[in-house]
Amino acid sequence: MKRLLSGLALLVALQGCATVRTLDAAKPGAPVVYSGTRLDLYALKGGCCAVDRFGAEAPAYPGLDLPGSALLDTVLLPLSVLTVLGVGFQATGGL
Repeated sequence: MKRLLSGLALLVALQGCATVRTLDAAKPGAPVVYSGTRLDLYALKGGCCAVDRFGAEAPAYPGLDLPGSALLDTVLLPLSVLTVLGVGFQATGGL
């Protein structure tokens, strides 16, 4: 039961995560490297047009989201750099 509640809490937290929002947006010309962290900082500085710049709405509480987005952006950094460099890769799994 505790594991289920933890999973649900994580799912709810990721719905507001700026990194998840920007990765799902796929807006041409939008920042890719540290995109969620940059979106949070943009919102904290009072940026007016997050959708135009990042392709996603900023979280309601960017200050609370910032540490989690920075962590997730760091974990995803190798993939972000490959994307910016234009390196195509096929990720597959299973047996």
